[in-house]
Amino acid sequence: MSIEVQNISKSYGTQKALDKVSFSVKKGEIVGFLGPNGAGKSTLMKILTTYLNADEGVAKVNCYDVNEAQIEVQQSVGYLPEHNPLYLDLYIREYLAFNADVYKVAKSRIEEVIELTGLTPESHKKIGQLSKGYRQRVGLATALLHNPEVLILDEPTTGLDPNQLVEIRNVIKNVGKDKTVFLSTHIMQEVEAICDRVIIIDQGKIVTDKKLDKLVAEEKEQIIEVEFDKVITNETLSTLANLKAYQNNGNNLWLLTFNTEEDMRPSIFDFAQANGLKTLQISLKSKNLEQIFREKTKK
Repeated sequence: MSIEVQNISKSYGTQKALDKVSFSVKKGEIVGFLGPNGAGKSTLMKILTTYLNADEGVAKVNCYDVNEAQIEVQQSVGYLPEHNPLYLDLYIREYLAFNADVYKVAKSRIEEVIELTGLTPESHKKIGQLSKGYRQRVGLATALLHNPEVLILDEPTTGLDPNQLVEIRNVIKNVGKDKTVFLSTHIMQEVEAICDRVIIIDQGKIVTDKKLDKLVAEEKEQIIEVEFDKVITNETLSTLANLKAYQNNGNNLWLLTFNTEEDMRPSIFDFAQANGLKTLQISLKSKNLEQIFREKTKK
C-alpha cells in the first residue's frame, strides 16, 4: 500500500480533529478526500507529510512510518499544501533549482517538470508575476521535482478560474497515471472528473469510503425534474406515490425525489392528467456527488 492509516486520532485541546481514522490507498489510485470545513482533512494530510504528529495510531507512506522514518517519508511524498508557499522574487527556474538542491536531484529534472506541468510559456518570469493558476503549477512542479511515489494535494485548485481548473485537473490526471494521488477539495466536479475513489470525513470520522462509480450506483433514490403548465399545491404534489421530497425551482418547475428504482415518469404523466395538468418538460436526473456529500455530512 502507498498510504496506510490505522486508528489515527488527533486533538487540539478539547477539540477532537481526528477520531480513530483508518483507510489505505493502493499505488495508482487517485483518491478524493472530502469533508466540510473543520472535518479534519488538512490535519490528516499534515500527519501523512510529517508536519504534525498524531496522538494515537499508525500512519505509513510508501511503507515508511511517519514517526520513525520522517526523512524517507518526505522523500516519498510530493506535497502541495492549501496555501502554496513560494518565493515571489525568484524566477521559476531559480526556485525549482533551489528545491532541486534541497532534494539533491539532477538539474535536468527542472526542465522535465516545467514541461510536465505546462509552465513552459511562463518559465522566463518571476513567480510574483504569475497568475494564481500558474503559481499552483509551480507548486505542483516543486511537488513532482524529486519524482515521488505519492502526491498529497490539499485544495490544489483553490481560487482558479474555470479554464485554469481544467488545466490543473489534466496535469493531476496525467501525473497520477503512475503515482498515488491523495487530494482534498471542496469542488465536487473536480472529484467526479479525476478521482477513482472517494473518502468522506465528517467531524473527524470516516463516513464513506467507496469507489466513485459504486458510490453513485448504490444510491437507490430517483430524481426527476418536471415542469407543469399550472400552479400546483404542495398538498396535491405530496399525493404522488413513493415521493420522498420535493423542491420548487421557480414558477412551475419542480425537482422530485422518489424512494424507488422504478421509473416514475409514467406515474407523473398519469398524476398530471388526473389533476388537470400538462407536463411541459420532464427529465430524469441522476444523483450527483454533491448531493451525496450533503447527505453524508449533514448535521
